[in-house]
Amino acid sequence: MDQEYERRLLRQINHQNLPAESRVTKSLGAACSPVSVKCGDRFIPTRAGSNWSINFHYANENCRSPAQNHKAKDASSDSSKDAVAYAALLRNELLGAGIETVAEPHTDDRRHEVLAQDSYSLFRYTVHTKRVPCDRGNEVSPFSLSPLSNKSHKLLRSPRKPARKISKIPFKVLDAPELQDDFYLNLVDWSAGNLLSVGLGACVYLWSACTSQVTRLCDLSVDGDSVTSVCWNERGSLVAVGTHKGYVQIWDAAGGRKLTCLEGHSARVGALAWNGEQLSSGSRDRVILQRDVRTPPSAERRLQGHRQEVCGLKWSPDHQHLASGGNDNKLLVWNSSSLVPVQQYSDHLAAVKAIAWSPHQHGLLASGGGTADRCLRFWNTLTGQALQSTDTGSQVCNLAWSKHANELVSTHGYSQNQILVWKYPSLTQVAKLTGHSYRVLYLAVSPDGEAIVTGAGDETLRFWNVFSKTRCTKESKSVLNLFTRIR
Repeated sequence: MDQEYERRLLRQINHQNLPAESRVTKSLGAACSPVSVKCGDRFIPTRAGSNWSINFHYANENCRSPAQNHKAKDASSDSSKDAVAYAALLRNELLGAGIETVAEPHTDDRRHEVLAQDSYSLFRYTVHTKRVPCDRGNEVSPFSLSPLSNKSHKLLRSPRKPARKISKIPFKVLDAPELQDDFYLNLVDWSAGNLLSVGLGACVYLWSACTSQVTRLCDLSVDGDSVTSVCWNERGSLVAVGTHKGYVQIWDAAGGRKLTCLEGHSARVGALAWNGEQLSSGSRDRVILQRDVRTPPSAERRLQGHRQEVCGLKWSPDHQHLASGGNDNKLLVWNSSSLVPVQQYSDHLAAVKAIAWSPHQHGLLASGGGTADRCLRFWNTLTGQALQSTDTGSQVCNLAWSKHANELVSTHGYSQNQILVWKYPSLTQVAKLTGHSYRVLYLAVSPDGEAIVTGAGDETLRFWNVFSKTRCTKESKSVLNLFTRIR
């Protein structure tokens, strides 16, 4: 072959292999300078620090849309655990890693970090003189036909934690005629005695979860009034009923009789919260009244801080702080002695009805915003700092924490009408439940902490098993670890 022809052919091949920017740069450089650049005929890449499993994983993800990636991650929770076990088995047999237990794959970053650490070279040019003492108790028999090592046998015998599966179908559905489709009302509550109270129109009904018996507690149509909120006390013996005319009635559930009727509000009472023998009520008149049901009605505390209707009230587990949410997009925290809020949060862009105190971490408060906000936000009420927040994609109507694990459930309205179960503090979705055709405006948790009931404007009550009764032992109880601000 002619040498000049061979040189031109190699130069053309090298030019085609270069990126577009390099070709443009070299062409400009050649036009400006008569000096020719000599290019080699071979390219040998450096693969010393490559992690092929991660690169291959990213290459597959880049070929799919974000929605497909999210569905694939949700559908492959079990297969990801199998993949981790298989990768550990290969590391044992090929690289001598000595892995005996399979780590739980929490997130993709954690898994990549595990794969990247302790990198071994496939080809070893040094002989390890240090012998690893063998475990005689678990040593494989010399007559075994299995090609696996002792460590791999331990790995395969190690117990695996089964994945918790949440049924996406409610285990019970009840008809609830005249259940109002009003975001500012709270018409469903579950007592410690396993009685469910539901406000339907002008009546309050009690449904026994043990016997499925339904009884009518009260009827306000005689007075031309209607029910706007219901709330059980902690013992489950008394139920407070807020009315459209601004009254708060206290009823004895067992006897079926009205004990007292509290006045003081000039508009409907949409939010109620018990704190021992004290009852807090929030109204459309923008006032929160705190009254002790054992004392005369004149002994009351008036808390004025909201500029619009009060639609959410929750006392902290230690009975020291009251959180209130309003239609003015404000979340206020009050203590048991002051008449002015001790903390005020203004990050929400819509009404704050969904409020829940964590039973696991002291001072942790969660809140959710309405249609214009759609965000879940978490607050450190000990320091006044804002923690994580996430956009749920739809109106947040209710929040409730699990009693046994660091998880919470949220119900939503416009536009998806779904129920979401979250793991905290990672804020990963554990489950998404659908079935209501209207906004899921009402939520209550069963006394054992396993089931929830949801109500919507489609006039149905749906019961779901969402929480596990086994307490997670890995969750951190340290306040210092919990309240690390995430930027």
